[in-house]
Formats: sequence, structure tokens, C-alpha cells
Amino acid sequence: MSRITFQSDQAPKAIGPYSPAVQGANFIYLSGQTPIDPVTGKLVEGGIGEQTRQAFQNLKAVLLSGGLSLEDVVKVNVYLVDMADFAGMNAVYQEQFAAPYPARTTVAVAGLPLGARVEIEMVALRPVSN
Repeated sequence: MSRITFQSDQAPKAIGPYSPAVQGANFIYLSGQTPIDPVTGKLVEGGIGEQTRQAFQNLKAVLLSGGLSLEDVVKVNVYLVDMADFAGMNAVYQEQFAAPYPARTTVAVAGLPLGARVEIEMVALRPVSN
């Protein structure tokens, strides 16, 4: 079986030996996105709100390149450097989805690349055609 992968010119390029998204059967696994501006290649300025918004922008670009949207997301993992940022992240997160919400896990981590405060990864489900 060969991997079906995709990426977007509107999201940062992978900085290591991984794909931004891989399809397995009808599931699409999106690698974690940090708040890197794809134009500058640098971390966006601002607090957790701005960083969370940029991470979602990057994820939405990757989803779109695979013909998907946030409505197709079934699971989200959020990694925060500081759980004190939970409320700020959660406010932006809530703007991204409508009920019924995807399953979610949020954990604190010791650190993220380039000093990011948040990283978000997703699993989406490609609708089955009849």
C-alpha cells in the first residue's frame, strides 16, 4: 500500500521527514501545526489567541488541499506549553467548530518548536460517496 499524502502552499512546509497529511482508508491524519506564518516562515506575533488562530489557518489550508473542511474533523489534539492558556485557546477553538463538536484532547507539554505556545493536530473523515 502506498501512502496518499497532501500539503498546501498556504500552510508551512514540513520541517522534518513527515507529511502534513496522510490518508488511510477514509481517514485523513493531519500532522500538528504550530502558529507559523507560511509567508514569512516565522512564528506569528501575539498571544495564545493569535497563535491558535494561525494554527487553525494552517490546518484549514491543509484540509482544503485534500478537498476537506473543518466539518470533516472527528478528533483534535491540542498541545499547550502552559495550561494557563487553555481559556484563550478554547475561545478561538470554539469559533472554529459548530456542534456537534469533534472529540478533543488537550495536554500540557514541556516545549514546542520555535517557542510556539500551541500545536494542534487533527483527524478528519472523508465522506463516503454513494
